[in-house]
This record gives sequence, structure tokens and C-alpha cells, in this order.
Amino acid sequence: MEIVCIDKQTFDELRARFCKLEEKMAGVCRPMEDSGLKNWIDNQEVCGILRISKKTLQVYRDKGILPFSRIKHKIFFKPDDVKKLLESNYHPLKRKS
Repeated sequence: MEIVCIDKQTFDELRARFCKLEEKMAGVCRPMEDSGLKNWIDNQEVCGILRISKKTLQVYRDKGILPFSRIKHKIFFKPDDVKKLLESNYHPLKRKS
């Protein structure tokens, strides 16, 4: 076994560089945080959630009832927008006294 002696300043510089490298590697190796892209849902999922046909969903888009995003020919919706649509049309049960 070989022992190498270095002065304190060199050791501290080497340690600082190693810590920076460690931080960079942790950033690279860490799974990417979800930027919300996984939360978008497509036509089929929305139709299933709302129990409506694709044609009815088309009408909702055309009338601006449900916001959407289109990439080429694929249409996506935010789950929050679908939830807002459901909540805005909620009619609580009225009990007769």
C-alpha cells in the first residue's frame, strides 16, 4: 500500500472539485421531474371519463366548453379542465322539506 501526502490547500481544492462533480452527476442521474406532461390525457380517456362520444367531445371543443391542445392530429386535455367541467355542471340533490 502506498501513502501519498499532499498539503491541505491542494486537498481542499481537490475535495471542492469532487463535490462539484458529485452534484453534476446527481443532477444527471436523478430521474427527470415530471413537468406536467404526463398529466395530459387524450380524446379516448376524456370520452371514458365523461362517458360521452367522440362527436360530443368534438362539439365541446368547437364551442369552447373544454380547452385542449393539438399537436399535429393528436388532441390533449388537462385533467384539471375536465374536472372543472364536471364541477361547473354539478347539480346537488335538493331535498324536499
